[in-house]
Amino acid sequence: MASPTMRVIFDTDIGTDVDDALALAVLLGSPEVDLAGCTTVYGDTLLRARLAKRLAKLGGRAALPVIPGAVKTLTDRNVWWAGHEGKLFPDLDTERVDPGDAVAYLVDRVTSAPGEVDVVAVGPLTNIAHAITAAPSFARDVRHLWIMGGRFDDPEPEHNLKSDPEAAAVVFASGAPITVTGLEITTTVRMDAGDVSAIAGAGPLGEALKAEIEQWWRFWNEEWNCPHDPITVLTMVAPDLFTFSPEGRVSVGPDGSSTFEPGDGRTRVTTSAPPLQVAQEIVRRIAAAAA
Repeated sequence: MASPTMRVIFDTDIGTDVDDALALAVLLGSPEVDLAGCTTVYGDTLLRARLAKRLAKLGGRAALPVIPGAVKTLTDRNVWWAGHEGKLFPDLDTERVDPGDAVAYLVDRVTSAPGEVDVVAVGPLTNIAHAITAAPSFARDVRHLWIMGGRFDDPEPEHNLKSDPEAAAVVFASGAPITVTGLEITTTVRMDAGDVSAIAGAGPLGEALKAEIEQWWRFWNEEWNCPHDPITVLTMVAPDLFTFSPEGRVSVGPDGSSTFEPGDGRTRVTTSAPPLQVAQEIVRRIAAAAA
């Protein structure tokens, strides 16, 4: 196995859409990654942290630090809650998470090692905005932010940015180096029954992910899903699969809509991905998490 080359913090609203759990598994199965910790955001962040901790344990990473983060958005918008979060683990309330504050954890890890820590943010950007506000050097010190959010071919707002547009505006205006992957890319990739069967064979973590996927399918009355967040992880660990725009600026409207303007700025947008290869790489890395 290759030595890890990327020290990563995973910021997530795990528990609702199954893609967060899949992204965590991809990180665990990526030999390039030293997953340093996980922070949770949006709504019941303690429950989300307990779920992340349980899945990390199933993947052989019981010692992974998992710290609950911001419950409320910057302007206390209503939190969308599906209702099935954590329900597949009846004893989840016994799971112990790590003490501390997610924002303080992010600030400490990033600013104490300038240019050495990547942050993958796949939920509303509240924790990241708080970290930037608390420590202006955060945006300068983070090696790179890898964000799932926005839609750059349509004015329709995407969930993560729409849930906390004020936070998204802070993050994209911060000057941090950012790669953002929007719905126009992630919705081209689908995972279906064949993928789930392969994932289910990946030990206890794979079995748990199969149940989480099927729960999400039942919620939408579908038998497929788009792996938005794992795709974002792949832009970091397997960038040769993708093409990216030149650097520029992302603007976020009050409704969470997003636009990109190339030129002055440090943000680039993912512009293409091969759907079949991306899906296969997600499954391959999740299977590797059980090795």
